[in-house]
Amino acid sequence: MAETPTYARCTLRLSGHACEGCALKLERKAEAIPGVRRANATFLGGGTMNISFDRRVLDAPQIEVKLKAAGAPVKPFSADQGTPAGWRSWLHGDRLAITFTATTLLFMLLGWLSTRSLPSLPAVGVACYVLAYVTGGFFGVQAGWQSLRQATVDVDLLMVLAALGAAFVGAPFEGAMLLFLFSLSNVLQAYAIDRTRQAISSLMKLRPTQALCRRGGETRLLPIEELVVGDVLIVRPGESIALDGVVTEGASTLDEAMLTGESMPVSKSVGSAVFGGTMNQTGSLEIRVSKLAQDSTIAKLIQLVEQAQGEKANTQRFLEKAEQTYALSVIALTAGLILIPWLVFSGNFYDVFYRAMTVMVVASPCALIISTPASILSAIGGAARRGILFKGGAHLERMATIKVFAFDKTGTLTRGKPQVTDIMAGGVVRALPGELGRTALDLLRLTAAVETRSEHPLARAIVNAAADLKLALPECTAFQSVSGKGAVATVDHRRVAVGSAAYFQTLRCTGLTGAEASLGVLQDAGKTCVLIGEISPDGEAAQILGVIAVADVVRPEAAAVIARLHQLGVKRIAMLTGDHRRVAEAIARSVGVDEVHAQLLPEDKVRVIRQLRDLGPVAMVGDGINDAPALAAADIGIAMGAGGTDVAMETADVVLMNDHLHNIALALDVSRRARRVVAQNLTFALGVIVVMVIATLVGRVPLPVGVVMHEGSTVLVCLNGLRLLLIRPATSVT
Repeated sequence: MAETPTYARCTLRLSGHACEGCALKLERKAEAIPGVRRANATFLGGGTMNISFDRRVLDAPQIEVKLKAAGAPVKPFSADQGTPAGWRSWLHGDRLAITFTATTLLFMLLGWLSTRSLPSLPAVGVACYVLAYVTGGFFGVQAGWQSLRQATVDVDLLMVLAALGAAFVGAPFEGAMLLFLFSLSNVLQAYAIDRTRQAISSLMKLRPTQALCRRGGETRLLPIEELVVGDVLIVRPGESIALDGVVTEGASTLDEAMLTGESMPVSKSVGSAVFGGTMNQTGSLEIRVSKLAQDSTIAKLIQLVEQAQGEKANTQRFLEKAEQTYALSVIALTAGLILIPWLVFSGNFYDVFYRAMTVMVVASPCALIISTPASILSAIGGAARRGILFKGGAHLERMATIKVFAFDKTGTLTRGKPQVTDIMAGGVVRALPGELGRTALDLLRLTAAVETRSEHPLARAIVNAAADLKLALPECTAFQSVSGKGAVATVDHRRVAVGSAAYFQTLRCTGLTGAEASLGVLQDAGKTCVLIGEISPDGEAAQILGVIAVADVVRPEAAAVIARLHQLGVKRIAMLTGDHRRVAEAIARSVGVDEVHAQLLPEDKVRVIRQLRDLGPVAMVGDGINDAPALAAADIGIAMGAGGTDVAMETADVVLMNDHLHNIALALDVSRRARRVVAQNLTFALGVIVVMVIATLVGRVPLPVGVVMHEGSTVLVCLNGLRLLLIRPATSVT
């Protein structure tokens, strides 16, 4: 019996503004708590801390208490929690940041105009510059103070010091310009980083707060918090689905675009799963609730996106760790550039100090630090809007390195539901969908009548095929099941048998040889076949009436996706399945995979994944249930359809919110685009720093030029990263 996992995960909200160096310190505080296995924290995009812990040792409330005692600004996480209410919302909201940035620009320009237009009233210019410094440096001072409380130094502190230094040497306009551009770049950073969380969190607004519920023979309008699993909801056309559930009555089409990225309405009927927040379009539905509000697909999706912000890319984490050392080095360099020329070489203090301030500005790593998260999180947000959820920057970054793909067959490359594909009657094989003759329709009608009494998956497929063709089925009586071989029943006063070739070989059969010839051709194509025969009154002979072939149908887009992955440079694509090798090889030929591994148990799939690693990093694509061990063993696990199982969302690194295989190639393409943009940003940001530092040391670069170049580079890398919010499928390899 498998051992129950002893670890769990929780998400906490961080409050306040601080640098990512502070977040790293909070991670270390969390990991020092006995029972905590791993912590990831970020102040970006609203601030979250994700913690993996041993639930045998402690629980989430205890972690919160211990972190607060250690000085960490944490509070419980809520999926539909917005910004804090009241003045805190205004103080820490984006509106105030935008207002302060605009105000800084206004007072900076007023100060510049007043010093030139009203030289006799210098106090006016001083007042304007003071106000510009207050509004422009408000958030920088706040973040810098939080960093100092954690014994760290970050770029916010460097910018504030540089602005004060500019004012000290009589260049208040340059200092105000620095603070304005620094504030502007921070606004753009917040925009880029918050888009992911805001785009997904806005889904909660689509979920109604009340639902019409039938309970105890009465129909009442109840708050969704009072609904329980098993309640029946009545949803009229134009209303939103309140909670996840299963349709028990009615048929309709639903708009699931906000959840899966699927632009076309999805048909729903009795037995179909529906998700909270999706919109009912045409018909009335009765839905049995399957998940509570806090367990709904939307709530889990929002929490996964919050966790994705904390799962930083390796490049981002390296830069954040290096920020502290780099910032201290810049301060030391600035102090040296002031003291050595002034005290040792008797340089003019004004000129020395001015140059040192310019170096401090141009050497500050703002653009370097923001280049990675602005790009990574924009890519996560853009992909999420297309129904692709990367569960962190580390997974997005690693996805770009994938060279080998392993696909599960059932439910991934195929639809996962057997369907009738061919009918052989009267010596003629006809494919479905297509025109069927009278003989074939009569055969299907007789067979479906017998199979209505069976629960076998093949029987369900035959009955469904008859229903799709709207065939009226005759009554079936005297049904008998022959274990492992087939079934016999009386239909239209005829004794009809449906079974395998092995069953009919025990009888004296007419027409078996011809049927077996068709049987072999169909089976070579990977199809499972049943024979239909009319049994003689004595039960010892049979007249073969025909053959019906059933197969798990390959997804129509599968071959195109495999070809696209090859085009993107994937070295090898394998298919892993527990099915018989002949069936697996037939499907593999039709979709174009490079190799087949058939008749595998779950542990065998893990072994194959490890073997494939010899060719490079491996991505495993599966349904997240039987494939969970292989998903976990691969470098990247990709789960098909987050609306399906909790295992899919928990185990995989990438979750496809719909079942479109095209999104697998798009996910690979997005990750590679993100990697290119990060490389562009890092190269550009580092190049600007090196060029400007050298130019300032060997020449005399005006402080305004240094400010514009430094903050301009920060703004440009943010804008370059923002391009990844607009994810579109690439038409060619780039």
